[in-house]
Amino acid sequence: MPPASPSSSSGAPASKDFPDSTATTAVLDRPERVEAPLVLDTEPPRTLRFRDHFALWMNLGVSLIGFSTAATVLGAPGSELSLAAAVTAIAVGTAVGTAMLGVAALIGARTGAPAMANLRGLFGTRLSYLPTVLNIVQCIGWGVFELLTISAGAQTVAHTTGYRWLFVLLAGALTTALTIWPLGSIAVLRRFVAGAVAVAMVYFTVQLGRQGVPDPGAGNWHGFLGATDAMIAVSVSFVPLAADYTRHSRTARSAFWGSFSGYTIAQVWCYALGLMALLQSDGDPNKIFDSFLGVWAGWLFLLVLVLRETDQSFANVYSTAMSVQNLLPKVDRRLLSGGIGVLITVLALRIDKFTDTYTNFLGLIGSVFVPLLAVLAVDFFLGAGRQGWNLSADAPSRWTMLLPWVLGFAVYQFIAPTPVAGWWTDFWTSAQGTLHFTPQEWTSASLFAFLVPALATWALTPLSRRTAR
Repeated sequence: MPPASPSSSSGAPASKDFPDSTATTAVLDRPERVEAPLVLDTEPPRTLRFRDHFALWMNLGVSLIGFSTAATVLGAPGSELSLAAAVTAIAVGTAVGTAMLGVAALIGARTGAPAMANLRGLFGTRLSYLPTVLNIVQCIGWGVFELLTISAGAQTVAHTTGYRWLFVLLAGALTTALTIWPLGSIAVLRRFVAGAVAVAMVYFTVQLGRQGVPDPGAGNWHGFLGATDAMIAVSVSFVPLAADYTRHSRTARSAFWGSFSGYTIAQVWCYALGLMALLQSDGDPNKIFDSFLGVWAGWLFLLVLVLRETDQSFANVYSTAMSVQNLLPKVDRRLLSGGIGVLITVLALRIDKFTDTYTNFLGLIGSVFVPLLAVLAVDFFLGAGRQGWNLSADAPSRWTMLLPWVLGFAVYQFIAPTPVAGWWTDFWTSAQGTLHFTPQEWTSASLFAFLVPALATWALTPLSRRTAR
């Protein structure tokens, strides 16, 4: 159970650059709308309640990509999981991954700092630039991917293969506008979008359920842990973004439970619905949306989900701006958001589709953040963070904290090498052979890459505390 409040009495004291929320209580009852700070070293307004977090993360948990990638959970043709095993893997993997997400959300609520600025406390300001740059690359890449997904979804609804450029421009413009007023956008999601998405999801669930769901892998549970690991990875992908929003939370409790419950419910529902659509389209991921369009008025409800997908691109663009502010703390976030929105739109216009190599590269970067969260959480709750992290611009480097992070990344790649290039895969495969290691069904890359650096960080706690002091 997370602590109930982000105040200094219930957790780590706030730094001088990111004061504790007790100083912001005056803004909570103001009738005028407040927005996120324009520069980094400004105290954030604490306006978000449980329902705001729930609505935001519920919307982020539903995605067109989630529907189309449900095949990764089911498994390869001929060795599919049973329907019961696949749904269980979705539920378990999502719950585990979202618990990690909730921890990152809680830390953001405690410190009042964006995600990458929190790494100043863990690594020191200069060393925090390394994961910050990686997160910028990751968020820009996924932002472009989202615009391509939205345009493809719009083309499907419109029954056309043309006007891709128009859909990309419209999605890019809407995305950029949302990032200029982030807290206002979250309010819109809560008041209007979340309800519309829920209605669309219920409608498709009922309509597809009435048609029956085949079970091609009846009784098969082999590959269950691999599918669970994949779902953990999907949930953890939002870890380096969480604090960018929960820094505005009224309490740490609402930040944790709002993100955990909203995202868990939505992602389990999204992937389960994707499985239903996949199994009714002969297992072809390219025909999933045909299952949605095949029901009465399906185009209308699919359009709702396509329009809603802009919250995914919004999260990536806004978090890119927050990450850049860790490097350039005095630059207005509106300028950063606007420029990044234009950048991903231009890139999406010039790229027809992502290559497998680049998609795998984004997955490689994502594997960085599983062990990073382990190191972050242990040091915050058990290590130097107990006395209050230094989040100022001159926070000294903490080189020791790089060791468990690198160890965790190596464990992840050793168990499940990301196929970014032949030489990369060969290196880790050779290492497996040298150590006579063969990955088993129970060797979850995500869980081991979290557990090992967590234990290593805990072992270094006495040293890290003395160094911090």
